[in-house]
Amino acid sequence: MILYLHGFRSSPRSCKARMVGEKMAALGRAHELICPQLPASPKEAMDLALTLVEREVELNHAADLAIIGSSLGGYYATWLAEHLGCRAALLNPAVYPLKDLDKHVGVTTEYHSDKVFEFKRAYIEELGVLAVPAITRPERYFLLAASGDEVLDYRDMTMHYAGARQHVIEGSDHAIAEFGQYVDEVLAFCLDGAASPAR
Repeated sequence: MILYLHGFRSSPRSCKARMVGEKMAALGRAHELICPQLPASPKEAMDLALTLVEREVELNHAADLAIIGSSLGGYYATWLAEHLGCRAALLNPAVYPLKDLDKHVGVTTEYHSDKVFEFKRAYIEELGVLAVPAITRPERYFLLAASGDEVLDYRDMTMHYAGARQHVIEGSDHAIAEFGQYVDEVLAFCLDGAASPAR
């Protein structure tokens, strides 16, 4: 099973989420993908994620679960991977969202629907609770990072996930506009369950 976690202000309608869904459908495995709309509250988002995968983890153990996290979703995916002992593929993940999201406190909109939501100051504290100072099992992680990310510094990502399998794209952007070129690599890591050597 794969749990896809979108980024801040994003949704299951994002380009990357839709590409993952289309690929899973083409493989005849659409039923193995869960891609929820995450609440603005980090605590509520993680409560939802844990509820969605709880039965899978109980029945099949965490080895059969993989999480794909994009941007803030990558921060969430890291906490979940450490908490559950599962694999995580991270797409331009947020490493230090407390400093990046403070300026977004207030009312804003989702990118794909213009739906209004409030990002409260209390959510910054909730993010802090989910911090993972250092990953414990690098072989459980795959990092896809773009050196041209205009929102987050890819060097923070490569340092935080040192020892993990890493694919650094030269250039590109925060959204990874060319994600179609890399979706097969991401899904191979998630579905095969093989711990590849770091590179």
